[in-house]
Amino acid sequence: MRGLNQSDCLTLWESGRTLHPIDQGLLAVQTAFPETRDESVADWPLGRRNRALAELHVASFGRSLRGWTTCAQCAEKLEFEVDGETLAAMGAAEVENRVALGQSEFRLPTSRDLAHLAAQPEAADAALLLLERCRLDRGRQAGAPLDLNEQEIEEVGSRLALADPLAEILLDFNCPVCGESFQESLELTSFLWAEFEARARRLLLDVHTLASAYGWGEAEILGLSAARREFYLEMVSA
Repeated sequence: MRGLNQSDCLTLWESGRTLHPIDQGLLAVQTAFPETRDESVADWPLGRRNRALAELHVASFGRSLRGWTTCAQCAEKLEFEVDGETLAAMGAAEVENRVALGQSEFRLPTSRDLAHLAAQPEAADAALLLLERCRLDRGRQAGAPLDLNEQEIEEVGSRLALADPLAEILLDFNCPVCGESFQESLELTSFLWAEFEARARRLLLDVHTLASAYGWGEAEILGLSAARREFYLEMVSA
């Protein structure tokens, strides 16, 4: 992985700002890991992609992922903090490439699978379609549709989660106000992209301020160290 400088962050944000969050995550991985340019990152298991995103966050913003959520019961704002290095270590573990249930086998879901199902309005339908996409034994079933009941769908989902533990990052919350306990999924793609967008907007504001004050170009301003740029900004606002 290569570190992203300020110009890289702006270029990444500009290139991906209109993309779907799934594609933004893939773009971020390919930008930070140039060795993946010839790979289909969209076909990586989700845990492998999330590990790369966690490593990118640690390198770009530090190991701490801090954010907020809201209790669905009483609307209290709850803060969370996740260790990015711990997430990356989870993703480094060996994973099973497939799981089995009865006569059917399933591979691990990928970003391409999620993109295909993004427009599905019903979660239950999406879960079944996801398993249909990940099914490996189509030939043996002679094209027959996947026939699983709700309990079997949950069982396959549980086995896939155990096989690739970083595929879905679930955070546990206990509301101190109403006592409600609940889980929420941490979407690393959206979380990391929000960080890049915030940094890009701060950089562009700095460029605008210093260019207006001193007449410098964008490349000159971005070439300044963070400490020197901050000092110039303090003088402009003094």
